[in-house]
Amino acid sequence: MESTNRLTSDSLTSHPLSIDSLLDHVQAAPARLGRTRLISIDGPAGSGKSTLADRFAARAEARGLHTLVLHMDDLYDGWDGAVRGFALLRDHVLTRLADGREGRYRRYDWATGAYAELHLVPATVELLIVEGVTSCDRDADPWQSLKVWIETTNEIRLERGIDRDGEALRDRWLDWMRWERDHYATENTRTRANLIVDGNPTTPHNPATELITKSVNLPHNSAAS
Repeated sequence: MESTNRLTSDSLTSHPLSIDSLLDHVQAAPARLGRTRLISIDGPAGSGKSTLADRFAARAEARGLHTLVLHMDDLYDGWDGAVRGFALLRDHVLTRLADGREGRYRRYDWATGAYAELHLVPATVELLIVEGVTSCDRDADPWQSLKVWIETTNEIRLERGIDRDGEALRDRWLDWMRWERDHYATENTRTRANLIVDGNPTTPHNPATELITKSVNLPHNSAAS
């Protein structure tokens, strides 16, 4: 396994980087969200956030960490609800966990257009992985142990979106892509990330345990630094 001391090296870009080495780095630093460590995975729609979150979760659970994945899609109240979704995350999940209380949110049901059942986020969860557009907005900075940005081309993103949601939603996707471009420019999300990941890599690697980075910029406030 790669030493966490080397995770700030530019030589890691465009080469396989193990997810376990990133989890080592996260665990070496103090928790910043009450008893919980927070990994946020942001990036444009269709870039691979959900898949990457699941891979982080699988590696975390393999080492025995009590892990929970929260999808921002479950907080948005529709296509125009990303900002409201982040406010719900901040006010009802992150702020509460930081205070030692359980987080809570209602899942938005896209089929009915209304919020549905209640979900709880225990204050005892060791690793919370939040994935989705707005998950790395500035207001979450004080609590995050790792900020990940994943990206690929607009063409690939749109193709993935239409394959998933259908041709009838193409205009919705194009509107969303324009909105998120402006939002990311305002939040400076990509520049603030600790890690920029290739969402459609051609470099050989094991997708289950490794990722391909474009940039690595981890904080020096852990025991591994």
